[in-house]
Amino acid sequence: MTLDARIDVSVGGFRLDVALEVASGETVAVLGPNGAGKTTLLRALAGLLPIDSGRIAVDGEVVDDPATGTFVPPERRAIGVVFQDYLLFPHLDVLDNVAFGVRENGVTRRAAREHAAAVLSTVGLSDKARSRPRELSGGQAQRVALARAVAIEPRILLLDEPLAALDVQTRAEVRQTLREVFASTKGARVLVTHDAVDALTLADRLCILHDGQVAQLGTPDDVVAHPRTAYVAELVGTNLYRGIANGDVVRVGDSTLVAIATAEEHRGSVLAIVPPHAVVLHRERPEGSARNVFAGTVAGLDRFGGRVRVRIAGPLPVIAEVTPAAVAALDLMEGSEVWAAIKATEVTVFPA
Repeated sequence: MTLDARIDVSVGGFRLDVALEVASGETVAVLGPNGAGKTTLLRALAGLLPIDSGRIAVDGEVVDDPATGTFVPPERRAIGVVFQDYLLFPHLDVLDNVAFGVRENGVTRRAAREHAAAVLSTVGLSDKARSRPRELSGGQAQRVALARAVAIEPRILLLDEPLAALDVQTRAEVRQTLREVFASTKGARVLVTHDAVDALTLADRLCILHDGQVAQLGTPDDVVAHPRTAYVAELVGTNLYRGIANGDVVRVGDSTLVAIATAEEHRGSVLAIVPPHAVVLHRERPEGSARNVFAGTVAGLDRFGGRVRVRIAGPLPVIAEVTPAAVAALDLMEGSEVWAAIKATEVTVFPA
């Protein structure tokens, strides 16, 4: 159950030119700023937008190829779609919403309902089977939309910002449901999101779009370790600085200097990367071997799985990733004055 897409399509004055392959059982998260082409890509894959040139194949079956005049309509592509705004049928209860697509495939009403009930159980909503959509919370409605999409056992599952409309707590619960559903399904999955946490925790690979083209494609670890643009670095929470190198020192801004340790001589415009986990926080100016020590003020704390990302404002803005225990031990909160220490060996530099 694979996806192989070469998409070239124009909408108004915008052109999307993207190649994307997704393996069976793999989740690829598509990220990018507004207007990058995420929604256009999803619409083309779903068959809602015929492409101008290229080729889309689902599990080896060509579903869109202008060169040969091939175009398979959305309902015949065996593709499940989870929309941001759910799009549940208001006149049907939850059970029949989930059973709808199954019945469209020719399954009897009784068998479709039995299958729908089993799928609802997997997303923890068996007790809501007879409820109408208006009686559901946002998180429950999103889980019903997910159940409806996977009930048809799609070869490809497309998800359009499935967590965007949810509050923080509900988002975490539905994210866990998605993780469990992904683990139990075999099809290829494409997740469109603007949230790095969703992408990093749910996807096997990240596809970063910019101006209708792929700016970066790789595993989450690769993208976090080697962001190619400032947007990607900010998105994934990696510290990326543009500066001027002179030997083992990089000048960032007017006065801030970053010491680096490298056998290679660097000169001129460079990008310096510091992984958040390499930033050590102190309440007093530290004494030690770290050559980079900067004072700052905690601007925010964000929980990320079992870690906390601490955003520090100062001459050199820094993001540190620490444990909740470290936050408690240092008594960190917004407004706290801190010192950030970074060893020179933790700074990676490459030409800009």
